[in-house]
Amino acid sequence: MNSEIIEPTGRLTGQIEVPGDKSISHRVLMLASLADGESTIYGLSKGQDVQHTMEILSSLGAQLNETESDTLLIQGGGLKEPTEKLYVGNSGTSIRLMSGMLAGLPFSATIDGDESIRKRPMDRIIEPLERMGSTISCLESTGMAPFRIDGGGLEGIEYQMKVPSAQVKGCLMFAGLFAKGDTTVIEITPTRAHTEELFEEVGLEVDTTSTSVTVKPGQPKPFIHKVKGDPSQAAFWAVGATILKGSEVCIKNVYIGRERTGFIDVLLRMGADIKLDPVTNDLNVESSELIGTVIEETEIPGLIDEVPILAVAAACAEGETYFKGLGELRVKESNRLETIVSEIGSMGLKAEISGDDLVIQGGKLTGGQVDSHGDHRIAMSCAIAALVSTGPTEISGWDAVATSYPSFIADLDALRK
Repeated sequence: MNSEIIEPTGRLTGQIEVPGDKSISHRVLMLASLADGESTIYGLSKGQDVQHTMEILSSLGAQLNETESDTLLIQGGGLKEPTEKLYVGNSGTSIRLMSGMLAGLPFSATIDGDESIRKRPMDRIIEPLERMGSTISCLESTGMAPFRIDGGGLEGIEYQMKVPSAQVKGCLMFAGLFAKGDTTVIEITPTRAHTEELFEEVGLEVDTTSTSVTVKPGQPKPFIHKVKGDPSQAAFWAVGATILKGSEVCIKNVYIGRERTGFIDVLLRMGADIKLDPVTNDLNVESSELIGTVIEETEIPGLIDEVPILAVAAACAEGETYFKGLGELRVKESNRLETIVSEIGSMGLKAEISGDDLVIQGGKLTGGQVDSHGDHRIAMSCAIAALVSTGPTEISGWDAVATSYPSFIADLDALRK
């Protein structure tokens, strides 16, 4: 486990391109592996999570050929039973989406992950997949990885999600491609629409309403896709540029889709100076003074990954910021609700947890020694907090950042002045 020391910085200026969107990268890789023919993908995320998805698809028989640093050719179709256990590392998206696809394929596969994955709840996908006809056997703990999936013979179902989750929705949509009849997922609270958008892009039949999505069985057509920049990574620079006086940053070609811009809405409400170019999808951010706000529970699914960095913005705002309904943060790569308070708290953040709510008082950050707890978003949020602290910050467990943003320090060095 390595560490990184971040010194306070005067300002951030310049242009930056963040990595390709991680959520989209997983999905286009899976769709390309199912398509009968060659697909071309540009701009994939370089993080370890996506690398694990690529390795799993190779184990299943897809042929992946990286012709240039930014281009991947995938020959899909004809997936076969793997000869080894499928390993997702730290990726909750990989294990949940891949389980849906594996449930539809006519063979058995065992899927597992690291210690963090083995603690994350999988019953939210196991239960509906078994209702569709899949046989899933948990090998160590009930409702947890590792588990074996005996695929094939699925029936379409109508399922109302118990927890708002784009991962659960995507899992059932991938399974629905192999089912007999339609598969409908009902979501009272809207979640990210990546799977719906990409299914339609590759020629699959999807019907959406304000509260449901229905997928018909089918096979993707080969396609060409350019992955746009990850808004969850853009959020770090948007907050950094906002809280560092004199900053002016342009974040290029960011994906702006449903339930992915919630952090922008919150920052604007707090007084941030953020402008979106609707033609280029560039985010232009200048420094500004922030005031506290209330983030309602209904907003959380659209900014769930950005809560740690929004906590940093709240720490730099005048007054109190109140996050409501953060229970889902307890089952991320770390217990993010606790680690936000413990780690950014050790840097001077004044925060308290009340049930599943988080209350942050604005003030000054001091820096210090923090631990990522193996969570990439905690590590990077602490790094941005360090830029406005009165002293340096040492972040232990920095290697977690490779999960999603291995070039974070290089990009920080390019912007800091």
